[in-house]
Amino acid sequence: MKHKFFIAAVSLFSIININAQETQTTEVKPESEKKVYIKGNALFIPIGIVNIGLEHQITDKITVQGDVFISPWKSFDGHELQYYSVSIEGRYYFKEAFNGWFLGANIGASSFVLQKWNYWNDDPYQSKNEENVIFTKSNLYQKGYSFLAGITAGYQFKLSDNWRMELYGTIGTSQDVYKGYDRVSGKRYDENPDGYNRSGEIIPYRGGVMISYRLK
Repeated sequence: MKHKFFIAAVSLFSIININAQETQTTEVKPESEKKVYIKGNALFIPIGIVNIGLEHQITDKITVQGDVFISPWKSFDGHELQYYSVSIEGRYYFKEAFNGWFLGANIGASSFVLQKWNYWNDDPYQSKNEENVIFTKSNLYQKGYSFLAGITAGYQFKLSDNWRMELYGTIGTSQDVYKGYDRVSGKRYDENPDGYNRSGEIIPYRGGVMISYRLK
C-alpha cells in the first residue's frame, strides 16, 4: 500500500512538474526572445514635433512603453506651442505582443507654454483680476504643468520581420496648474495673479501613427 502511495505521489509530482514547465514555455519567453522596438510618430514629423518611444516585451501579451513628446515652437502659426511630456504605459495585446489590437494604461507629466484652441479668435476678454481691463483673446496664452492619466487603444500591423506600424489614441484626465498671460502687456489675465490656477478636464491627449523598428 505504501509503495502504491509513493508511486502515485511521484507520478502526480511528475505531471505537475511537466505542466508547470509547459506553462512556463508557452506563457513566458526566454529573456533572449523578448523583443524591443524603438518607434517614432510619423504624424508629427512634418511639422517639426518629435514623439519617440521604446516598447519592451514582458510576456507573450504584455509590454511596457516609455515615450517623450517635444514641441519646441515658441510661435506656430501665431500661437505658442511649447509642450514637453514624458509618459509610461503598460499594454495588453489580445493576440500577441506587437501584433493586433491592444489596450493600455498610461500615466504622464508635461510642461507647457501654449495657447489653447478656444483662444484662437479676437473676441474681447475681461480680465479676471482687474476691473475695466479688456484683453484681446488671441493675445492670451497659458504656462504651466500637467499630470495625465488615461486609457490607450490601438492596433499594430506587421510590415516585415523588423518593422511595425501602429495606430493609437489615448483619452483620460488632464490635471493642470498654470498661469495665464497677455503677450502684449505681459499682465496676468487669470483669477489668481499671485499664484497658479488649477483646472481639470477629460481630453484625448495622445495619438498618431507610430513606425517601429526592432532592436532585438
